Amino acid sequence: SAGTVEFLMDAKQNFYLMEVNTRVQVEHPVTELVTGVDIVKTQIRIAAGEKLPFAQKDIKLNGHAMELRINAEDPARDFAPSPGRIDQFDVPGGLGVRVDTHCRTGYRIPPNYDSMIAKLIAHQPTRDEAIATLLRALGEFHISPVKTTIPLHQQLLRNGNVVKSEVDINFV
Repeated sequence: SAGTVEFLMDAKQNFYLMEVNTRVQVEHPVTELVTGVDIVKTQIRIAAGEKLPFAQKDIKLNGHAMELRINAEDPARDFAPSPGRIDQFDVPGGLGVRVDTHCRTGYRIPPNYDSMIAKLIAHQPTRDEAIATLLRALGEFHISPVKTTIPLHQQLLRNGNVVKSEVDINFV
């Protein structure tokens, strides 16, 4: 089966093991886009008894991918939940943009479950191009009247420290 190994990396690029999960993580589209491997399909085939169709040496990395969680939360109010009915749900598209979601216009966000309503993923040759693609896509992503993390993501992706990847867990 597939699993996820999570690490933290310090300023000297030393890796520290956090955890191993025996499931596919929310962030799996980033890996799928830079490797070209459909992780979910591969996991299903392995569960059906098929052999893994590649070795680690066969995996080649291509470009840069970034994923943003679009949550029904209000960052201006200490990330307070923003449940309610979605009256407008316009999803961005275009080259290098992927949106994974279960939501649609008319969907009602419940108050007592996970607040994630979409994942916005960009895949481009470089980090700068991925950031530019995310900023364009965020400008096209319209969800209302619920509050979302879209404005926060826009603010963060315009911050010089984020662009230069000079942040740590205390940044936000």
